[in-house]
Amino acid sequence: MKKSLLTLISLLMIASFALAACGAPAAPATEAPVVEAPKATEAPKPTEVPATEAPAGPDGQLTIWADETRAPILEELAPAFLEAYNIELVIVVKSALRDDFQVAAPVGEGPDILFGVAHDQGGTMVANGLLAEVDLGEKAADFLPASLDACSYEGKLYCMPYATENLGFFYNTELVGDTAPATWDEVVSIGEQLKADGKVTYILSVTGTTYDIYPLFTAFGGYIFGKDANGIWNDQDLGVDNEGMIAANTWLKENVDNGNLPTDWDWANNHALFEGGETPFIMAGPWALDRIRESGVPYKVAEFFPAGPGGAGAPFAGTQGIFISAQSENILLAQAFLTEFVATEEVMQKLFEVGKRPSAYLPVRATIEDPDLLAMAKAGETATMMPSIPAMGSVWTSWNDGIVLARDGKLAPDAALLEAGTKIRALIANPLTGMVNVPGSYQAAAGCASDWDPTCAVTAMAKGEDGKWASGPFALKAGDYEAKVALDGAWTTNYGVDGKQDGDNYKFSLTADAEVSFVFDPATNLLEIVVK
Repeated sequence: MKKSLLTLISLLMIASFALAACGAPAAPATEAPVVEAPKATEAPKPTEVPATEAPAGPDGQLTIWADETRAPILEELAPAFLEAYNIELVIVVKSALRDDFQVAAPVGEGPDILFGVAHDQGGTMVANGLLAEVDLGEKAADFLPASLDACSYEGKLYCMPYATENLGFFYNTELVGDTAPATWDEVVSIGEQLKADGKVTYILSVTGTTYDIYPLFTAFGGYIFGKDANGIWNDQDLGVDNEGMIAANTWLKENVDNGNLPTDWDWANNHALFEGGETPFIMAGPWALDRIRESGVPYKVAEFFPAGPGGAGAPFAGTQGIFISAQSENILLAQAFLTEFVATEEVMQKLFEVGKRPSAYLPVRATIEDPDLLAMAKAGETATMMPSIPAMGSVWTSWNDGIVLARDGKLAPDAALLEAGTKIRALIANPLTGMVNVPGSYQAAAGCASDWDPTCAVTAMAKGEDGKWASGPFALKAGDYEAKVALDGAWTTNYGVDGKQDGDNYKFSLTADAEVSFVFDPATNLLEIVVK
């Protein structure tokens, strides 16, 4: 088998040579394909993730100033507001809301929203151009009309109300019984009988001189400001020295003299008298409920105040409001935040619970169950909302003085209030009456709008216990400066070198940056310049 195969191969090879010799065309040589050696395999490159832009951040922010009690409630609203408007809600806790705002807003700083300021503090801010109008739209129907009126200035709404507050008439049920006295004459007769029986020390706790006993003044026909035919507060209609106010002041003086009233009207001391059963009656607000309850004294709150010769007594009332800065670049967003996120039952309920004041939001107000708050709210239906006009700031000091001077026997009740009225009218005519200032070439650097401005509040001086006036310190750059003293926000009365009226300017130089303070002695009219 192997042999046959070799023979066949040999024959095939001989045949091939023979054909070549005979000239037959040769078949083309078939070249073996060139096979390149395989290249080293490269490691596959990782798949690159397509570049994407970082997610866009918020389109802006809305800044709110609030106190530490209400700030947490607002912070809870931040995620929903961000989702709805892509605007970050920034909550800043402040303790001196109005004061800090009045410093920041005039220079374009501060918050978009000022949360939780008494309505009557808004009048001056409106007059100074610091507040924007508030448009509640259809939501206005959800608020207590009196609170909307309180938030209005010259017929325009400048805040969204969320709570109201006023005094209530508290009486000791163990001493008085379940029925509250209907008149001030009854207050006196009941109190004097209890005093005669040795059960009380005084007939009434008196916790202040003005706001705290306003229901007494109104019961005698007194008032502070009247309104014009359009219902707008009229600062020319001052009632602090009218017949009703004088009659009430006389009543106070007479009851101090006969031992019915304490001579010390300190708030805390007089609360202690009521809570200790030493007085049967006290006028107090919701802010005092916790301490009265904790004292254990048996009490009720009347749904009215005692009446007097001038009719039923009525307290002052206040409204806690939310304001929008006129300097805000987000006024429409601020409006949307208030109407869409704050003016809801859920948020207003939380504000009611932490504030312990009757809600100004009617759906929440209707659910109040606390009997004391209900009684105060009922008594407050006839309350006078605190006048929200700048002139109100001119009232308090002189009104207080008129009551205290009469109480302490230094002036007759009528003379004391007539003097108060004269001072208040002078302040209303010139709100800067009484201001002591140090205008000079340093004022712009200190934060005033310009130099030599006798009306600038930044450099106004404050009176100390030693009777001297002081201002500063102000951080000033090195340089030469001049200043002098000016009174009442004008140049009419001014004191220069050596305390002379219209005298030369005081000059002072700083060789380096320093802090400068001023001290004015009204006894000598001399100005001391202190450099540190």
